[in-house]
Amino acid sequence: MSLAVMETVSGGDTPDSNPLLRAWQELDVPEGWRAEIIDGEIRLMTPPSRPHNFIAAKVSRALLRSIPETWDVYQTLGLRIDSLGDLYVPDLVVIPDSAMLDDGADLPCSAEDALLVVEIVSKSNGDRDRRTKLRGYAHGLVPLYLLVDRWAEEGPSVTLYEDPENGRYRRHTTVPFGAKASLPSPFGLELDTSDFPDAKQWK
Repeated sequence: MSLAVMETVSGGDTPDSNPLLRAWQELDVPEGWRAEIIDGEIRLMTPPSRPHNFIAAKVSRALLRSIPETWDVYQTLGLRIDSLGDLYVPDLVVIPDSAMLDDGADLPCSAEDALLVVEIVSKSNGDRDRRTKLRGYAHGLVPLYLLVDRWAEEGPSVTLYEDPENGRYRRHTTVPFGAKASLPSPFGLELDTSDFPDAKQWK
């Protein structure tokens, strides 16, 4: 579930002059909630469910085993999509230490610094992750977008989107829950999804 708390019309603001971004930085967000800027609105996202957190923990653990010590996995990190004026807080993002420690530490990271983003679809906000954020991450030049979808119409699945160009991902691969999802170099990871709970197991 999401709630719109503020909206405005963006006019090509730079990150440090964007009024929505300034408002986002000043929000007092309740513990466990997330605030994002989507299509010109600040939206509050309610805390995720237990199955959602379970999957996030499994994916995070697998990623941590596959990345070098100079990268890390974050769960509450805002990513700017400067070309759209949006800001997302993905369920997981892999980003290098150098991007976290650069001179712009007072601003959220640029999506261009991310190496991989993971979103786990919630029942009430599926279109946001499947369409809005898919387009946003492609515009932000995030090289790999992993979408874990318990609620997909064709059955629970994991889709990896690759090769962003002109606001679209040129390739994607989908596997059902229970199969392994292959993440290419520099990860070289076969993500085991056999423990992922589908919509029938946990609501």
